[in-house]
Amino acid sequence: MNEIKRTKVSHLLTRRDFGTEVLVKGWVRTRRGSKAVSFIALNDGSTIKNVQIVADLDRFDEELMKQITTGACISVRGTVVESIGSGQAVEIQASEIVLLGACPADYPMQKKGQTFEYMRQYAHMRLRTNTFGAVMRIRHNMAFAIHKFFHDRGFFYFHTPLITASDCEGAGQMFQVTTLDLNRVAKSGKVDYNEDFFGKPASLTVSGQLEGELGATALGAIYTFGPTFRAENSNTPRHLSEFWMIEPEISFMDLPELMDLEEEFIKYCVQWALDNCADDLEFLNSMIDKSLIERLRSVVNTEFVRLSYTEGIEILKKAISEGRKFEFPCEWGDDLASEHERYLVEEYFRKPVIMTHYPKAIKAFYMKIDEVNPVLEGKEMAQTVQGTDVLFPQIGEIIGGSVREEDYDKLMGEIESRGIPMKDMWWYLDTRRFGSCPHAGFGLGFERLILFVTGMQNIRDVIPFPRTPRSAEF
Repeated sequence: MNEIKRTKVSHLLTRRDFGTEVLVKGWVRTRRGSKAVSFIALNDGSTIKNVQIVADLDRFDEELMKQITTGACISVRGTVVESIGSGQAVEIQASEIVLLGACPADYPMQKKGQTFEYMRQYAHMRLRTNTFGAVMRIRHNMAFAIHKFFHDRGFFYFHTPLITASDCEGAGQMFQVTTLDLNRVAKSGKVDYNEDFFGKPASLTVSGQLEGELGATALGAIYTFGPTFRAENSNTPRHLSEFWMIEPEISFMDLPELMDLEEEFIKYCVQWALDNCADDLEFLNSMIDKSLIERLRSVVNTEFVRLSYTEGIEILKKAISEGRKFEFPCEWGDDLASEHERYLVEEYFRKPVIMTHYPKAIKAFYMKIDEVNPVLEGKEMAQTVQGTDVLFPQIGEIIGGSVREEDYDKLMGEIESRGIPMKDMWWYLDTRRFGSCPHAGFGLGFERLILFVTGMQNIRDVIPFPRTPRSAEF
């Protein structure tokens, strides 16, 4: 037989050159038929859609056909023909079928209707299902859109370290990195870090922001996009121990410009999904969340609300006085819970909200303090910071950002008043000593973006191999 190159299913389904011989390879989704003919739904991961293979049984060995079960991998040579059935325009009339990988009856993804919790036990197999194939293709598209957004606007992709000796975020939430023999350490009862690889305590990073600020003060505008780690013993549907963050940092940017960038960025990503992931979104809209596409379009087509923290508290307190129940309190100075954020977004405004000017005490040390709070001017508790949180329907906070404090003395004052150990942070403080400049940035949790765009409900279902407490398999 003549050698022909393999055609991906996504490309094959667009063809109309009937009578052409093609070669496809993939995994069997289903097989049905009669004593005379079998109809095989074949998928190769390139699209949510399957191509139908029509196999006249008098042309194929009976033992071979018995092995063509759900999950089996096959190679099919045949002719492109016009489909007479509904749901597809083309199908393949098979002339040759080769079994590449049999799939026995205990294949864990064989049964329909399995819960996502069940499938998490088989993270190495669940990727072959329609739902997770759709999610992973959308995840790829979102990553591509992020790089394109920043590249087209003159940002530089900046790689920050995964291993760090800085301890600004709190050591209790960091994974330690060491080459020490922990059994020996346990027996001796003390740790001699002079014997460790780096000669000091080191951990996996919780954020690339601080190093990203260094890049911004040299290159003007940078963004990071990489894995980050939190040793937080949390099992909620919104937490992972290993997740990906996008963190742009921009010199000479003020608060209004930062909010403009946040809104433009998130709308760009959502629009990219609508434009480039239509088939997968339609599947998820049908099978997972009936309002998904409508919600995505509404985000793109609406102007985000810009709301101060103080105004938000006033709205929430008014709702409580009118009988609205919340599990957690919300007095001025409290860190808002997800239920408060979602009330503002989903019930009160019914659109995304960018909340600003939070109380200094509940935000990070590096956020720029407001000289005069526009809402609480003259009040003792009026110390607020130029922080921004972008709040989204169903998700809550999806972006957190701020204008950074560029004044060395003010930054040192915050560090000292909070008792933050900065002995290994001289390099960060040097950005305020040598040619300091106004700058701002934000962080977006990639998996939270994927949650919103796919309509999935658990963050463990939008990353290929979730890392959570007591779970580090696959």
